[in-house]
Amino acid sequence: MVIFLVTGKLFYDSFWACVFMLPVLLPYCRKRAEQERERKTRELTAQFRDALGSLITALRAGYSAENAFRETARDMDFQFGRDSLIAAELTRIAHGIDNRIPLDRLLQDFADRSGAEEIVEFAQVFAIARKSGGNMVEILEKTADQIRDRIDIENEIRILLGSRRMEQRIMDAVPFLIIAYIGTVSKGFFDVLYHNAAGVVFMTVCLAVYLGAFLLSEKILQIRM
Repeated sequence: MVIFLVTGKLFYDSFWACVFMLPVLLPYCRKRAEQERERKTRELTAQFRDALGSLITALRAGYSAENAFRETARDMDFQFGRDSLIAAELTRIAHGIDNRIPLDRLLQDFADRSGAEEIVEFAQVFAIARKSGGNMVEILEKTADQIRDRIDIENEIRILLGSRRMEQRIMDAVPFLIIAYIGTVSKGFFDVLYHNAAGVVFMTVCLAVYLGAFLLSEKILQIRM
């Protein structure tokens, strides 16, 4: 709402203009909710990377798969805290094991809820390795190495794009800052564009072009691997 009020004041010289921009609020909220889900997925994936190392270590130490997950849950609880995403998920798996729920089903449920491709892939490989009766530890270790490498590459790409994202945020604010600066130091400069039909249409077109550029820059900086 603060963004809408500022936009209404700068582009139309009226706080009431934000009422007519309310239809934009729904897709904006959906976009923010999607970004929050993606942030949590990235956080969970990064923590899952460390969980894989702990799980493989437990399996190589001779733990059964169920006990290895219990041990990994305790490690993640200690490393990230009980309220962390990965600790909560692994604790849920450990409770499911205690209630005699098959581990394959628990992992698949975890993968479906996570929305992370790496976790889905691991759950599928784990189920196949367990049914095939092969060297499960070796199979899971190779899979874990591939998943960790992919996560590391994604993190490196995000670090490299960090400066570009900062530039994007600055450019997002530039049009507002320019209008605010000129309107402050040159009183009446934008009066011809306010409170008349032609000015409203012109500023609406400018605002639409700005929104298009904003959406384009967001799409360019999205990471899809």
